[in-house]
Amino acid sequence: MSEYAIRVKDVSKVYKMYNRALERLKDAFGWLKPGAVEEYRALNHVSFDVKKGEALGIIGVNGSGKSTVLKIITGVLSQTEGDVEIDGRISALLELGAGFNMEYTGIQNVYLNGTMCGFTKEEIDARLQEILDFADIGDFVNQPVKSYSSGMFVRLAFAVAINIEPEILIVDEALSVGDVFFQAKCYKKFEEFKEQGKTLLFVSHDLSSIAKYCDRVVVLNKGDKLAEGNPKDMVALYKRLLVNQTKSSQEGKALQAQASASEDSGEKNSKVLWKSHYTINPNVDEYGTGKAEIIDFAIIDGNGQYSNCIEKGTRFQVKSKVLFHEAIDNPIFTCSFKNVKGDTITGTNTMYEHKNPGLVQAGDEYVATFEQDMYLQGGEYLLSISCTGYVDGGFTAYHRLYDVCTITVVSDKNTVGFYDMNSTVTLEKIESQ
Repeated sequence: MSEYAIRVKDVSKVYKMYNRALERLKDAFGWLKPGAVEEYRALNHVSFDVKKGEALGIIGVNGSGKSTVLKIITGVLSQTEGDVEIDGRISALLELGAGFNMEYTGIQNVYLNGTMCGFTKEEIDARLQEILDFADIGDFVNQPVKSYSSGMFVRLAFAVAINIEPEILIVDEALSVGDVFFQAKCYKKFEEFKEQGKTLLFVSHDLSSIAKYCDRVVVLNKGDKLAEGNPKDMVALYKRLLVNQTKSSQEGKALQAQASASEDSGEKNSKVLWKSHYTINPNVDEYGTGKAEIIDFAIIDGNGQYSNCIEKGTRFQVKSKVLFHEAIDNPIFTCSFKNVKGDTITGTNTMYEHKNPGLVQAGDEYVATFEQDMYLQGGEYLLSISCTGYVDGGFTAYHRLYDVCTITVVSDKNTVGFYDMNSTVTLEKIESQ
């Protein structure tokens, strides 16, 4: 018996980009000349192995080929080149709705999915109550799934996938839907799954979960396998990938080098803006009187790199560069963080910190640097920055950028609530007299 549950050998997936339906027809009959149609390589000679009982994570930016390789492993797609070997029964949760008939009830879909996984009716009967208890969607199990909310849908889909006793479980971002209590129940099931010596293949943008649950991680980038190794090193590599600092992106390296050189030389008007290293929210809430303008900003991690992925427990910086178009007395520079629900979690400003610049003149540029410890729980947050002040006793916003970009906090230890109080815990046994 092989020690490997999954072996992916030199796998490529190529899509042909037809401009017209006639081109597709001609190609089907072999009438098109080689190279006449543009090709897109979703995967490019990717190889990796997953040992039995191992939890392997796959990470990469959007379009890197993560979901494509999972679909090839599960048989949803066929590879253009290469081989895939599977040793064990697979249960996969690839995307919301995959394998479900929208007209069937929840119960009917349980039997449909169980049958597709190779179970008999009697075997599904024996597991049915456990599946329904895990999903916990009440009488909706007797209603067509087309009437389900997204949260109810993923509850049932995950309950089926995890409770049919697969030897290999494959999950692709499925837990981004559902409330926090259900997610906690799913992750507990992951731990039970690992303790039973079963195999887990996990794709997620949640780097905290990748670091916590995976024994090994593969990093994909634009269809290529960039690296594989322990979670800590691969998450660090992925963070650099997000800001184009990997060897696979020469343009990104040049951009970073130019930016660093500009800072070192003291140039005020660098051709490379700090904010070019981040994905800006296209729906940023921007407003103000225009007397001051935030012309640049940066998030700097504990290693001094441009990155909006910050490891919990490290010290980092948020920089805000402001150009003043008019003279202003004691402008206030602000920085705050929201969760994805829009609740302001924490923040500060130069007034609270007793850093008052006094009277600034038109044409002046100031950089406010907020250096702080990251003790928010692992997850996604939104950064807001602004320049405000008081005129004749009234509050004025000169320029505000609300939810300008995301900050991902990477953590392998979360506590209860919004932030970690960095507690030191001792446990002492009291001996009886």
